[in-house]
Amino acid sequence: MTMNSKNKPALRTWLKWAALGGVSAINGYATILMYARAEYAFALLTLILTALGVYVFARKSTYAHRYIYPGVAGMILFIIFPLVYTVGLSFTNYSGSNQLSFQRAQSVLMEQSFQTGESYSFSLYGEEGRYQLALNTQDGWYLSEPVDLKALPESLSLSLSQQPSTDAAPLKTVIQNRQQLSALVVSLPNGDNLTMSGLRKFAASQSLFALQDDGETLINQQTKQVYKPNWETGYYQEVNEAGQFIGDSMSPGFIVNSGWDNFTRIFTDPGIQGPFVSIFIWTILFSALTVVFTLAVGVVLAQVVSWEALKGRGLYRVLLILPYAVPAFISILIFKGLFNQSFGEINQVLQGLFGLSPSWFTDPFLAKTMILIVNTWLGYPYMMILAMGLLKAIPDDLYEASAMDGAGPLDNFFRITLPMLVKPMVPLLIASFAFNFNNFVLIQLLTNGAPDMLGTSVPAGHTDLLVSYTYRIAFEGAGGQDFGLAGAIATLIFLLVGGLSLLNMKFTKLDAE
Repeated sequence: MTMNSKNKPALRTWLKWAALGGVSAINGYATILMYARAEYAFALLTLILTALGVYVFARKSTYAHRYIYPGVAGMILFIIFPLVYTVGLSFTNYSGSNQLSFQRAQSVLMEQSFQTGESYSFSLYGEEGRYQLALNTQDGWYLSEPVDLKALPESLSLSLSQQPSTDAAPLKTVIQNRQQLSALVVSLPNGDNLTMSGLRKFAASQSLFALQDDGETLINQQTKQVYKPNWETGYYQEVNEAGQFIGDSMSPGFIVNSGWDNFTRIFTDPGIQGPFVSIFIWTILFSALTVVFTLAVGVVLAQVVSWEALKGRGLYRVLLILPYAVPAFISILIFKGLFNQSFGEINQVLQGLFGLSPSWFTDPFLAKTMILIVNTWLGYPYMMILAMGLLKAIPDDLYEASAMDGAGPLDNFFRITLPMLVKPMVPLLIASFAFNFNNFVLIQLLTNGAPDMLGTSVPAGHTDLLVSYTYRIAFEGAGGQDFGLAGAIATLIFLLVGGLSLLNMKFTKLDAE
C-alpha cells in the first residue's frame, strides 16, 4: 500500500508530461507544415497557443490559470487572431488574383509550357493495372514496355512496333491516372521528348519561361519577352530594354505590402469615395432611426399593455412579443414576399385602395423605407419587454403628485415616464445602435444591397450597410475579390464599433455611480 501511494504521484506526473509532450509534438509538426506552406500567421497562432498551454499546465505556480486557459485560447483564436489578421490584410494587395507568395507565383509560371513539335495521339493497352503506352505516328505505332500506372517512372522509352491486338483502355483509365501521366516524359528513338498535352495527346513541349541567374527575371522562350516582378502591383510584368514596365500583367499575382494604399483609396478614389461616404451616412441613419422607431413603438405598446383597465392584457402581450420569438431570417423572407412589386400583398392592397404600386426594390428611397419598416417590426418587441419591466419600477407617487398639479396623460408621459425609461436604457440603446450598425443578415436577405449604384469601382448598393458593402467587395467584385480593401473598411468598422463600445462602457459606469 505504501509503495502504491508513493507511485501514484509519480505516475500522474509521468502521464502529465507525456500528454504535454504528445500535444507539443503534434502541434509542432503542424506548425512546421504551415510554415513550409508559407502560412506564417497560422503557424505563429498554433505556436503561441501551444506554448501558452504548455506553460500553464506544466507549472505549479500557474495551476489556477488552467481553468481559464480554454476561455483565453478561444478569445485568442476567435477574436484577437481574426482581428489582427484582418488588419494585416488591409496593408496588403491580397485579392482574388493576388493570393500566392512570390515563390509560389513564380513556380506556377515556370510550370507553363508550349508546344515545340508535333503532337501524337496516344492510347493505353493492357489490363489489371499494367499497361503499354502507344503513340500513333506517321511512321507507325510506338509502344512502351508494360508498366504499372500507379508507379510510373519519370521517363519511358518507346520503340517502333505493331498496333496492339487488344482493345484500348477507356478514357476513364486515362482520367484516373492523369496526374501520373502528366509527369511522364516519353522518349522516341529519334531523340524527341514528349509530354502529355491533352487527354489523348502527347507532344514535344518546352517550358514557356526560363528563370535567369538573378532569381527573379523570366524570359519567355517562345516570344523572347523579358518579365520582371513589379513589387508595387504584385504581378510579373514585361519590361523594355531600359527596365521600364510595359504591357499587361501576368497572372497569378503575388502578395506584397501596400502600406496605406487601401485606406488612401477609400478617401481618394472617386469610384470608392462616393459610395463609401454615402453608405457610411446611410449606415449611421439606419442605425439611429432603427433605435428611435423601435424605442417609440416599444414604449407606446408597453404603456398600452400595462394599462390596468385593458382586458386581455396577457393575450396582447403574447401576440406582441411573437415577432421576437420567430427567427429573424424567416420574418425577413416573409416580408420580402409581402413587398414584392408584382404580386406582393402590400402592393395589391395599395393598388386596390389608392391605385399605387411602389417600386420597393428599385427605388433607393422606398427600398430604405422598406428596410426601416421591417427592422422596426423585428426590433420593437425587445424594446417593449425592457419598457414593461422599467414601467413597474416607476413610483406611483410621481403620477399622483403630477395629477394634483393638474398634469394630463401627455405631460406625465413626456415629463415622467419617458425620462425614467430612457435614462437606464441608454447603454442598451447604444448596444442596439452598434448591433444594427453591422446588421448584415437583414440587408443580405432582404435587398442584397439593391438597387445598385452606377459608376462605382467596386460593387455598391443604395441599401448597403458598411458591413454588407465590405462583404460585396471581398466576394462579389467583378474585377477580382479585393480582400485588402475589404480588410481596410472592416478595420474602420471595428474602430467605429469599438468607439461605440467604449461610449457604452462610459455610460454604464456613470449609471453605476
